[in-house]
Amino acid sequence: MNTDERAVWGDADVSSGKDAGDENFPVGSLLISRRLRPHVHAYYDFARVIDDIVDTDRLDAEAKIARLNAMEDVVLGRRAAPARRDAQTAVRVGRTLAQTGVSTPTATDLIVAFRQDAVKNRYDSWEELAEYCRYSANPVGRFLLELHGEDPRTFGPSDALCTALQVLNHLQDCADDLRNLDRCYLPRPWLEREGVAVDDLRRPATVPGLRRVFDALLDRVDMLNREAASLPGLIRDRRMRMEAAVIVGLSRRLAARLRRQDPLAERVKLSRKDVLGALAGAVRTLV
Repeated sequence: MNTDERAVWGDADVSSGKDAGDENFPVGSLLISRRLRPHVHAYYDFARVIDDIVDTDRLDAEAKIARLNAMEDVVLGRRAAPARRDAQTAVRVGRTLAQTGVSTPTATDLIVAFRQDAVKNRYDSWEELAEYCRYSANPVGRFLLELHGEDPRTFGPSDALCTALQVLNHLQDCADDLRNLDRCYLPRPWLEREGVAVDDLRRPATVPGLRRVFDALLDRVDMLNREAASLPGLIRDRRMRMEAAVIVGLSRRLAARLRRQDPLAERVKLSRKDVLGALAGAVRTLV
């Protein structure tokens, strides 16, 4: 790399090394056809790397945005990528988009969200949070649906599901996000209304006002999950229909767990029983 390129890419990648097994929900699972799985994994690897770029403490905000911009340029074919893992994920996802005809914004919209994460660490309304999810989460569902050639009618309930999953993840990680990244996605006016503050997320257990904020967000998630319930019935591909049904079931189960458990006191996560229950429920979508 020349000096200018090194200034953008740095001397080493910042990818975390996490893989699909670190996620709550299936990523390119066996429910997706073997023919399409490599494209799903290429997309996932790209999303993981750009997420790692914005979450690393080894880059300042300006450097993060410069590297995200470079990743976008590689996806769009506007620049070459160095021969290293993080940059090559952009090459592979660009190749996937070209081979499959899936729309470019399903990848580049993720970069919009992560640029925002580099400079914004507080949210002042549900609408702001939903707009963030529009770019950080909804493109993932649209990528899968476009990859399977599904009708655009599926996009609305898919967006609802993906936004629900993103908010659930914010609730799971609310203490870690604040401690490690000084980032809080809970709307500040909601906290103020209940007489609590962002710093209450640093406590070892949830205080009553904060619990009410969590439950108010879960009320929104429940509404989104109800909208998402129609998604499997709109999907033509049998495997993708089952995948969607499983994820709808897991989203509902995780929301219920977050109602009962305290994300400050413990890591709230799905159990094997939850997964088996969601699978059993999904089977009914094939009958």
